[in-house]
Amino acid sequence: MPTLKSSQSSSQLHSSSSPSSVSSSLQRAVGVAQEALLASSSSSISLPNEDKDLELASEGAGPSLSGDESSDFEDSLRRNVKKRRAKRPHKTTPVAKHPKKGSQIICQNGQKKSELPACDLFDAVKAAKSDMQSLVDEWLESYKQDEDTGFLELVNFFIRSCGCKGTVTPEMFKKMSNSEIIQNLTQQFNEDSGDYPLTASGPSWKKFQGSFCEFVKMLVYQCQYSLLYDSFPMDNLISLLTGLSDSQVRAFRHTSTLAAMKLMSSLVRVALQLSLHKDNNQRQYEAERNKGLEQRSPERLESLLEKRKELQEHQEEIEGMMNAIFRGVFVHRYRDILPEIRAICIGEIGCWMQSYSTSFLTDSYLKYIGWTLHDKHRDVRLTCLKALQGLYSNRELTARLELFTSRFKDRMVSMVMDREYDVAVEAVRLLILIMKNMEGMLTNADCESVYPVVYASHRALAAAAGEFLYWKLFYPEFEVRTVGGRERHRSPQAQRTFFHLLLYFFMESELHYHAAYLVDSLWDCAGPHLKDWESLTSLLLEKDQNLSDVQENTLIEILVSSARQAVEGHPPVGRVSGRKGLSTKERKVQADDKVKLTEHLIPLLPQLLAKFSADAEKVAPLLQLLNYFDLSIYCTGRLEKHLELLLQQLQEVVVKHTEPPVLEAGAQALYLLCKPEFTFFSRVDFARSQLVDLLTDRFHQELEELLQSSFLDEDEVYSLTATLKRLSAFYNAHDLTRWELYDPCYRLLRKAVDTGEIPHQVILPALTLVYFSILWTLTHISGSGGSQLLFPQKQLLSLKGRMVAVCELCQNCLSDVDLEIQEQAFVLLSDLLLIFSPQMIAGGRDFLRPLIFSPEATLQSELASFLMDHVFLQSGDLGSGQTQDDHRQIEQLHQRRRLLAGFCKLLLYGVLELDAASDVFKHYNKFYNDYGDIIKETLTRARQIDRSHCSRILLLSLKQLYTELLQERGPQGLSELPAFMEMRDLARKFALSFGPQQLQNRDIVIKLHKEGIEFSLSEFPPAGSSDEPPNLAFLELLSEFSPRLFHQDKQLLLSCLEKCLQRVPQTPGCPWGPVITYRRSLTPVENTAEASPPGHSRSKKRRIEGPSKHQGADQEESLQLSSVPPTPTLTSTAVKNKQPLGVLGETEGVDGLESEFSQSRFLSGTQRVRLSSAPYFQTPYSPSGPGLDNKLTRLSLMEEDEEELESLDESSEEWQNTKKQPSSHSSLSEQGLDLLDTTELNIEDF
Repeated sequence: MPTLKSSQSSSQLHSSSSPSSVSSSLQRAVGVAQEALLASSSSSISLPNEDKDLELASEGAGPSLSGDESSDFEDSLRRNVKKRRAKRPHKTTPVAKHPKKGSQIICQNGQKKSELPACDLFDAVKAAKSDMQSLVDEWLESYKQDEDTGFLELVNFFIRSCGCKGTVTPEMFKKMSNSEIIQNLTQQFNEDSGDYPLTASGPSWKKFQGSFCEFVKMLVYQCQYSLLYDSFPMDNLISLLTGLSDSQVRAFRHTSTLAAMKLMSSLVRVALQLSLHKDNNQRQYEAERNKGLEQRSPERLESLLEKRKELQEHQEEIEGMMNAIFRGVFVHRYRDILPEIRAICIGEIGCWMQSYSTSFLTDSYLKYIGWTLHDKHRDVRLTCLKALQGLYSNRELTARLELFTSRFKDRMVSMVMDREYDVAVEAVRLLILIMKNMEGMLTNADCESVYPVVYASHRALAAAAGEFLYWKLFYPEFEVRTVGGRERHRSPQAQRTFFHLLLYFFMESELHYHAAYLVDSLWDCAGPHLKDWESLTSLLLEKDQNLSDVQENTLIEILVSSARQAVEGHPPVGRVSGRKGLSTKERKVQADDKVKLTEHLIPLLPQLLAKFSADAEKVAPLLQLLNYFDLSIYCTGRLEKHLELLLQQLQEVVVKHTEPPVLEAGAQALYLLCKPEFTFFSRVDFARSQLVDLLTDRFHQELEELLQSSFLDEDEVYSLTATLKRLSAFYNAHDLTRWELYDPCYRLLRKAVDTGEIPHQVILPALTLVYFSILWTLTHISGSGGSQLLFPQKQLLSLKGRMVAVCELCQNCLSDVDLEIQEQAFVLLSDLLLIFSPQMIAGGRDFLRPLIFSPEATLQSELASFLMDHVFLQSGDLGSGQTQDDHRQIEQLHQRRRLLAGFCKLLLYGVLELDAASDVFKHYNKFYNDYGDIIKETLTRARQIDRSHCSRILLLSLKQLYTELLQERGPQGLSELPAFMEMRDLARKFALSFGPQQLQNRDIVIKLHKEGIEFSLSEFPPAGSSDEPPNLAFLELLSEFSPRLFHQDKQLLLSCLEKCLQRVPQTPGCPWGPVITYRRSLTPVENTAEASPPGHSRSKKRRIEGPSKHQGADQEESLQLSSVPPTPTLTSTAVKNKQPLGVLGETEGVDGLESEFSQSRFLSGTQRVRLSSAPYFQTPYSPSGPGLDNKLTRLSLMEEDEEELESLDESSEEWQNTKKQPSSHSSLSEQGLDLLDTTELNIEDF
């Protein structure tokens, strides 16, 4: 059925079926609850973790329910439903034989009067220790003994669950309407804190929500054959929950909505059972009727007809209750201002659709999920996606989802790029289900929007996209089919097909340059295929293969990446998995994979190296495979012959290549094999010695020829350079001290510095060799711990002499004509100065004190000058972007960052004077994009070392910039220049770097101001001139630090300024502009202006006459120096060119009230993307004080519904273009929001 039949299903209440009858059996809920004048009043009984949270945006019932604001919800039902037959007898209520604790029955003047029993229901549910079924049975027994008292106990249980200590008494229930009861409870609601049972923290409330939902579920389950069809308890309970769900108190609204939705879910299960019983009854009736006249039983037929009639009545009653809950609660609360309430509604309607698809899986209900896909809150969007996953996972239900899918498919596909990663992950999983169960629904364009996500930095999202790619491209080609109930093994051809498809996707998509990220994305779903190293190596070793060079490189990268993934289990660089560790089973699988990988590749690795030995791009990653081997298998498996072949190929590769990646990989591979714990260590050490002997002999021979020759042959230079590169790479990983390479290399460098005749390509590896020689010597000395007294002083002095000599060589190389030599010399010099700084004696190594080296002033000056000339370069100095490719520019930027980081480390470790940091800090603003993180970290560490000194350095940086600009442009009009505006921005950032510790920085900031005032008035204008002092404009920079001052300190600085101004020879009648600016920054008026900048409104109240569209306040700059986390690459639909979020209905000075509006978020850099306007509206609150007279001015229902389209549609472009189709009989909310064609779907109006 397309909708629940409210016109035929809701039954009318009978009159006074209990001794304590009420004026109307259905208490007024929705309409009257909105006109209740809610006011805050503290209760005499306080409960921790409770609050009164009057929401200023409760959604009203639409005109489709009641056009009159004073009409009751039950009145509208009474007109549309038929009378329900009461299942309980009309009799006086018996006195309980064993009254519950806390209850009394008192008879006075023949009248029965009962006091309300204690809320032990709430305490039992809160404790979550007792069985819910026994708890409900106990309540049912109490209800049967005294219906009124039992029902009020249930009512007060829900009231207590809201966090309200007020209770509903029998007198209140008899004499008051629901709206009056809710108003009375609102006044008794405590507002001590912002928590209530559903949101309270602590162990006592941890399981409350689960117990609460279980109680509601069990209540319906235990009553499904008795009280469920009794109109008194169920209708009154639904009416009360409906009224509470429309309350402006968030605790009432949240708790009652949860209860109503769980009650609805339980009713849906009952309705489903009734439907099944009806079907069985119909089959039995048909079977009996089809019997012959002799066998047919008229009594049986009549019994079945009576049963069918009873089931039909029960189903109509259940549908009536479901209609009441759906229309009275869901239709309004699914768009509540509180995201938790919206998520509850959407989650439950998804459950209804799955469990009772016959009634609920229609476009009339699906539209609510489709609309809410555009919700601005992540939890609501996440709930929508999970609800849809439950529907699309059932292939039988997908036939009814075709129209919905066609309408909302674009939105679901776009959510793959949601700015919340968990939402994007669920969106991809939803698309996987659609692809599996609805063939042809996703077009190629839809799939292509998911493919790039396999390279996302978030691993869960990339893995989900990898699974989508697997099922779309790979699985159909090599699907494992079962033969005779058994899974047959995949053929080698199928595995080759997988790798060919993987190659095709990686190369044709051109989305990334590294296949390691693609392998990691596919690992969870296609791990067994990627670990098929037999197929991979057979493809690479095949002679008649038709693979291109790029395909071979990609296959080798896939092989290495899969080996690393199988052995180490962590994702590639830049992608974080978020997992803390591996389980025991996973570690065992890794160990087994490592053994399998090693056993398979040990015989094949020499063959692969032999085949691709001439190609550096292929050899380097192949040598990295040794990192993932279990090298002990060479011994245990008796595979020494393969080790010999590997060493031969390794030596051949080293001799053949000069590329740094290949040499580093070869040196690392030999280092892994040269571990003493291996039994084959002697064999590998012998091979290493042979290789180094070969290289050193060649080096000595070629060096002598070079030093003695007057003419340098290119071949000789190339040969010597190649030998030096190989020795340098091996010296980095192996101790080559016994080959004594320092002296010949120093002779070579000394001649290069003295004569300049040595080519630069020879100097670079020679510098690295002497550097490694010093480090290995220091390692030997420090490793001995000073215990070896064999010429210790002589060794220390020899090492220091070598280090000083190398430093002199590097200092000379700083002025070399070749840029690479300059940068290499700077890096080595920075490292040596840092290693041999005073910190080297830390940790009980006082015997190394003679090695401490402090650079002279000239060396410090040269280092600072080099930094200024090679790091802080303007865009014009870097060359045109058209002549340099992006990759080269990135490499140059990384090199400059490396130089800057080395210099900053020298500053922080005390090698250089800390004052030299001013040369770095003054470029903080101009080069923020390139070096902002490094300079910021240096500034933070410098402040930790010495706060006072750091503030002087900041002031020195501003002085240097100001002096440079003054010398360049002169004092006239200085403050109007763009460069001066940049200096003001820099001063503002410096001021913000002090942080919120105003008291801690008080003396420092005062001293900074005094020194700045002295500098600004340190020079006077020429005699007889009326010009202002040349440095006076510096006061404008100083004014940026004024907000860091206390009020009394500002008065002190004002007097100091006046004294300094008196020393100026000629003071004009009108103060100078910078003086006025600085004075203004030191006055209280400036403080007010800073606190409330122009255009910033402290409070904006929305208009009652129509929809409000206030623009958001101006964003204030953060007081923290730390940068805001960058905006994720994957953005939500909220990132649109929409109007800024307006601050609607903001209240002033009201304790216990909170604004539920989501404010716009600050994003990285200057890109502050405003989210869509809040789709929920608050009611202005009049803060006149507590009591009944303090009324809430609520908005009319018409106004709320008129603005609903804007509320749900703010973040979607396609949503914005949807046409409205108003209907005179439907609520305004559906007029604006119905994206589905009502004519085509025949959707009934609510």
